[in-house]
Amino acid sequence: MIIGIPKEIKKNEFRIAATPDAVEEIVKKGNEVYVEKKAGFKSGYKDEEYLKAGAELVDRKTLFEKSELIYKVKEILPEEFKFLREDLIIFTYLHSNSDIQMTKTLLDKKVMAISYEDIEDKFGNFPLLEPMSEMAGKGGFLAALDLCKSINGGQGLLLSEITGMNKPVVTIIGAGNSGIGAAEMAASLGNDVRILDIDKNKLQKVRNTFTKNVTTLYSNKKNLKKCIEESDILINCVLWNKNAQGHLVYREDLKKMKKRAIIVDVSCDEAGAIETSRPTSHDDPIYFEEGICHYAVDNIPSAYSRTSTEILSNSTLPYLLRITKHGLKKILIQDQYFRKGLSFYKGKLTLKETAVKHNLEYSDPLEALKEV
Repeated sequence: MIIGIPKEIKKNEFRIAATPDAVEEIVKKGNEVYVEKKAGFKSGYKDEEYLKAGAELVDRKTLFEKSELIYKVKEILPEEFKFLREDLIIFTYLHSNSDIQMTKTLLDKKVMAISYEDIEDKFGNFPLLEPMSEMAGKGGFLAALDLCKSINGGQGLLLSEITGMNKPVVTIIGAGNSGIGAAEMAASLGNDVRILDIDKNKLQKVRNTFTKNVTTLYSNKKNLKKCIEESDILINCVLWNKNAQGHLVYREDLKKMKKRAIIVDVSCDEAGAIETSRPTSHDDPIYFEEGICHYAVDNIPSAYSRTSTEILSNSTLPYLLRITKHGLKKILIQDQYFRKGLSFYKGKLTLKETAVKHNLEYSDPLEALKEV
């Protein structure tokens, strides 16, 4: 199979889908690989490394025209729409429920697209989403660490245990992969860390894993209110259901927070768990509501592009190699968990949440695979 790895063009996206080592593995399996020139530069990989791995360096137009499968990091942007064609396979983070223009284009072009974020394993986990979630959680805490500096306009608080001083309070909402990532960073520096969740099994796992400076709390109104009022840093790691009513943290709650406290919204859903949240970028990462600093960058892992690229490449490569070995249709029919990632198939929308949100016709993925 001919695999194309383009340079990401989304603003502040510095990752690349595959490391040179991954490309070498793909080539060894009998595939051809095209890499766009300078695609790995912002992740610290030189063109020469990809050439040595067996790839051919080409321009964007040539890459899309010759490739059978496009191996990416982020969604397809309008500048790339012109390169799409029927039977082209897209393998990337798509998030089609948030982009109606891209969704309609992928349908019109009759491409086949698999979303990293929707692939599951037999345990109900999301193996291609979780590594980046961990990175986002850890990066979110590091952002708070930086925002606290006086030289950055912060309160001058060092998020660490210091002899003779009260420990800073870091509250994390959500004990999933992002929350655990943030907790690892915060706890390692000796902060008073509090993790809230409604899943008692997750809380038990946290309790068994972390030291005594990490407290687990059931996420109810009373506990959340106490944490909001006492925290120096509030980190949200809860993905918000678009159809959910209300929020966890309301605008009125911000008025009860410590002066110059910081909210880090790793999930960064627009008016999601945090009513006052809206996505920001690395270029303009913060804003203030009710005197509280909000950090809601929607692409935290890109700030650590080398590490993120290596983790993402290691996670996605086995799935890619299964496609190249068995063919997309066969592997998706055989593997119900891999099939959950199928979002588009030859003009059919096979991701239910996108169909519901945009009021589009939904096709069962297995039926679509067998029909076409």
